[in-house]
This record gives sequence, structure tokens and C-alpha cells, in this order.
Amino acid sequence: MKRLTDLGRALVELFPERHLYVRSGGAMKAFVLTTRKQLVLAGGVAAGALWMGVATAAMLVNLFSASAADREIASLKAQSERHVADRQARLDSALARLNAASGSSSDMAAEIEKRHAALALLLTDLKGSPGAAEALTPAINRALASQDASPTRRVEKVRIGQEHLLDAADTYARGRADRLRMAFRMAGLSPSSFADRTGELGGPLIESKDPRALAAVLDIDENFAARIQRAAREVGDAEALNEAVDDLPIARPTASARQSSGYGVRLDPFTRRPAYHSGLDFSGPHATPIYATGPGVVAFTGRRSGYGNVVEIDHGRGLKTRYAHLSGFNVSPGQRVGVGQRIAAMGSTGRSTGTHLHYEVWVNGRAQNPARFLKAGQYVREIR
Repeated sequence: MKRLTDLGRALVELFPERHLYVRSGGAMKAFVLTTRKQLVLAGGVAAGALWMGVATAAMLVNLFSASAADREIASLKAQSERHVADRQARLDSALARLNAASGSSSDMAAEIEKRHAALALLLTDLKGSPGAAEALTPAINRALASQDASPTRRVEKVRIGQEHLLDAADTYARGRADRLRMAFRMAGLSPSSFADRTGELGGPLIESKDPRALAAVLDIDENFAARIQRAAREVGDAEALNEAVDDLPIARPTASARQSSGYGVRLDPFTRRPAYHSGLDFSGPHATPIYATGPGVVAFTGRRSGYGNVVEIDHGRGLKTRYAHLSGFNVSPGQRVGVGQRIAAMGSTGRSTGTHLHYEVWVNGRAQNPARFLKAGQYVREIR
């Protein structure tokens, strides 16, 4: 109550009663401004100032937001225009070279045959690749659909069809390589360290470092040679990654057993205290078949402390897998095994509370999460 009294006294002191005298036409008028009226007037002025401030701030925010949106739209528009201009420049260049041939049908036919031969070298490497036929068939059909009566126009459409077919091949190969790279990243591996390109196909398409040299070898224009070479490199990358992914241990070690324990820290079944678990556990009936998750060489069979009966497989490139608590073996050290080959049977040997498989994946001497490899394996099966 005292605070309210003090506040009232302070307001009276700040806005004391004031008298205004206005003289108009010889008459004097007096106006009394009480403290209440002054407070109402001051509140109105403050509210107006606040409203003006808020409105100004909102206008500035909208102005800056609109400017940012305009800049983004301008950037996207410029990018689209550059793409259209590049495509148009390619077609204009093709037409210019066509017109420069002085109407010689034999010269035009020879040039198309050379470009066709270069395309054939590229498409040979794509033969049999999953999804290649579906990706390239529309472009091939468009190239064959020309019914123009003019020989010059027909030649022009064939050349443009070759451009579209090359674009389709490049897009397909790049997409396939990117999907395979994703499989390696899902497993926590670097694609570049596993893709060995020493045995790839492609011949001069890959070996020539300079597009000008490739253009001279294939006797085609430099721009087309550069695009052929870029597509060939994507094809080579996809094939190398496809071969490398087949060497990874990404298959399931059992056909139907359920996963009963994950990788990482968990409660130890014996001590009931948190402890690091270096693999995955799969539960199943006694003697459930255990399969190799990738091709490799059996590096060890026998007993290891805590693990009981163990099979270890070396998959090369620093990759190893370990299968523990087994009831028996179907392989011996030094034996080469393939993915899905039966190597052992599930048991409960070693430090085990019941029949199950303990499965580990090692990369360069360090245990990794096997679940990442199994997820990568599922992804590879889907994209194939």
C-alpha cells in the first residue's frame, strides 16, 4: 500500500496540476490540466511512439527479407541461364561445324562415324551394367526417330542425338558411382582408398590425360573428346567401386538368427556392470550355420580367451572379421572362402551365457560397428 502511495506522490510531482490561459478575441479562457489528464496524454504519446517504432522495424525486416529473397532468385535465374547458354553453345557449335563442312555429305558422314566410334568405345564398358539399358534406351530411341526428308537436317539430328546419348551415359555412370560411394561411407570407409582402378577398362578414353591428345587419337573434335573422357572416367570409377564393394564383408553372418545385442557399451551379462561390447550378437538354435560375410582367406581357427571357438577371415585391405562362441568349424587356416560360404556352426563356447554368435569387424586393427557394414550391404542389394 505504501508503494502505491509513493508512486502516486511521484506521479503528482512529475505531472503537477497546470493551468493554461488562452486569450482569444479579447476574452480569456482558462483550462486546467489535472495530473490524470496529463498521464492520459503522456500515455497516448508513448503508445503512438511505440507503434511507430514497431511499424518501422517491421518495414525494415520485410525490406531486408525481400532483398535476400530477390538475391536468391537472381542467383538461381543466373545459374539456369548459364546452363541454357551452355547447352545452346554446344548446339550452335555443332551447327557451325556442320555448316563449315561446305555441304560435303562424305565429310559429314565421316565425322559422324568417328563420333559414333568414340561413343561405341564408351558404351561397350557400360554393357551389362545394371540399369544401363533403361537409362540409355530413351536417348537411343530419340536418336533413331529422325524422319526429316532433308539429308542435312537428318545429319544434324543424328549429331544432336549423339550429344543426348553421351549426356545420358555420363549421367547414368555418375549416378551409379555416387550410389556405390555412398555404400562405402555407410560402412565408415573411404571410397577412394578401396577403388583400385589399375585393372579397369577404357583404353585410350582413360589413359589420355589431355583431351586434345584423345581428340587426336580418335580423330574427333576436342569438346566431344573431353566429354567422352569425363564420362569414361565415371564409368571406370563405377566399375572399380562395384568390384571393390564385392570384396567388403557386408553380408549377414546368419540366415535367420535375430540380433540379440549391439555394439558399444552395455551391461556385462556376468558382472552386470557397464562394459564395452566389440561386436554384434545373434541368437539362434545350437549348430545354426554361420556364413562368411565377404570373400577372403581364413586366417585363424581355434580357441581364444573369452571368445571360445573362433574363426577369423582376412578380407584384404586391412579388413578382418571374427566369428566367436562356435560349436565347430567347417574351414581351416589358409583356405580361401567366398561370400555366403558356410564356415562354422553356432555354439556357446567361451565366455557365453547361451547359444549365440558373436560377430566382429576389424579395420586396420581396430574394431568397428558391424551394424554399419550390414546396413551398407542392405543398401547395395537395393541399388543392384
